[in-house]
Amino acid sequence: MKQNVILEMSLDFSVLVIEFCEVLDAHKRFVISKQLLRCGTSVGANIFEAQHAESMVDFIHKMKVAAKEANETLYWLTLCERSQHYPSCPEL
Repeated sequence: MKQNVILEMSLDFSVLVIEFCEVLDAHKRFVISKQLLRCGTSVGANIFEAQHAESMVDFIHKMKVAAKEANETLYWLTLCERSQHYPSCPEL
């Protein structure tokens, strides 16, 4: 069976998001941590779900939702990077 590189990368990304959210929680930055955890792991969840889409249109829709979640994730990570009071995550 052929390896799905996109799926594997999204799973690795989700793990990095989870680990960074644990850092945020340790710094008591719960609000952004929860937002980041939701959207960051949603990327992989939508890609995973797209693998069993009912049609090509459904597949494209799920992948577009994953892209939107990735953009939201980038937003929260950028906020952390720009804020003096938040840790940044160079791995993401």
